[in-house]
Amino acid sequence: MQTQNQTEKTYQHNLYPDERGRFGDFGGKFVPESLMAALAELEAAYDESLTDEAFQAELRSQLSSFVGRPTTLHYVPRFSELVGSGVKIYLKREDLAHTGAHKINNALGQGLLAKRMGKKRIIAETGAGQHGVATATVCAMLGLDCIIYMGEVDIQRQSLNVFRMKLLGAEVRPVSSGTKTLKDAINEAIRDWVTNVETTFYLFGTAAGPHPYPRIVRDFQSVIGIEARKQILAQEGRLPDSIYACIGGGSNAIGIFYPFADAKEVKLIGVEAGGTSLEAGHHAATLVMGKPGVLHGTLSYLIQDEDGQVLDTHSISAGLDYPGVGPEHSYLKDTGRASYVSASDETALRGLQVLSRTEGIIPALESAHALGYVLEQGEKGLLTPNSLIVINLSGRGDKDMNTVAKALNVNL
Repeated sequence: MQTQNQTEKTYQHNLYPDERGRFGDFGGKFVPESLMAALAELEAAYDESLTDEAFQAELRSQLSSFVGRPTTLHYVPRFSELVGSGVKIYLKREDLAHTGAHKINNALGQGLLAKRMGKKRIIAETGAGQHGVATATVCAMLGLDCIIYMGEVDIQRQSLNVFRMKLLGAEVRPVSSGTKTLKDAINEAIRDWVTNVETTFYLFGTAAGPHPYPRIVRDFQSVIGIEARKQILAQEGRLPDSIYACIGGGSNAIGIFYPFADAKEVKLIGVEAGGTSLEAGHHAATLVMGKPGVLHGTLSYLIQDEDGQVLDTHSISAGLDYPGVGPEHSYLKDTGRASYVSASDETALRGLQVLSRTEGIIPALESAHALGYVLEQGEKGLLTPNSLIVINLSGRGDKDMNTVAKALNVNL
């Protein structure tokens, strides 16, 4: 049995990217030459920040007093009973973090890094709006200018978060190209960065993009898994049998997976958006249905056609509606360290409703994919009896109430 003090180690195993920014075959820097210097500057500044005691002290202080960490690891007995087979389920409550999701962990870290670098103009992309809200929140707190790119489709389905961003002082720029969702918002943010690279810091929201972003986002989000590892040992005296997390770009999942990656006995399962079906254009299950390709500066799994053209995606959840995924998840898939599955829109809606009614917790639609998948697996008798499970509850569901009401044919 492992003891709690074993969690104090530093998790510097072979999942760190190499000097080229690669996780095995994945990752790298596939960007215009005009951005290479900016990425090198970012990498150097981040490396320096790791040994800057004042920076690390401020990060720890703000994570505690501003973000509200540590978030709790909460046992859900009534939900566990419905899953059945004697399983015991804990939720890592990122919904309790300031702004209502895990996104604030990375936004705070990168915001402090931008301040350290003297960059006062911050740009970001957002899908579900949670990264946009988190970025706007941090910029307001640090006194930085903030511009958020967001697809017009996402602006419509996440109008509440758009208002929150504006209330926090951010400028929200609608994106009308392509599918008008997260992919296109990233495209526009990159165009902005190329044009204003000297004055601008791109606060990237997920563990994808060109190196060093996958590493930086993973490191700032790994506070989730570091806390969860300590908490489960304290509460159960052992590590969990499995950890589940939803996957879009993959930041919340890699945040909880990474500190457990050296514990081979712990199964890591990522749950992608299965949409309405696994036919092309009807889902966002990149790791389940995709193949390697280049998108937004990184080589990773990608939903594409035979000619390498990026295909449209669909998910009821704006935060999972993305055709790519972080390169570290691609590496975990190909090495077999983690497995990836999909859950449909219907499964996610059911997961949201069941957790709400049994435990008094309304999850984000993103997180509900993992909840619904575990619920279905339990009902089918496919979970190991009496197993100990942790699900990363990446965010709360306030932002999704209009979408959920529409899906359930409820008039507000």
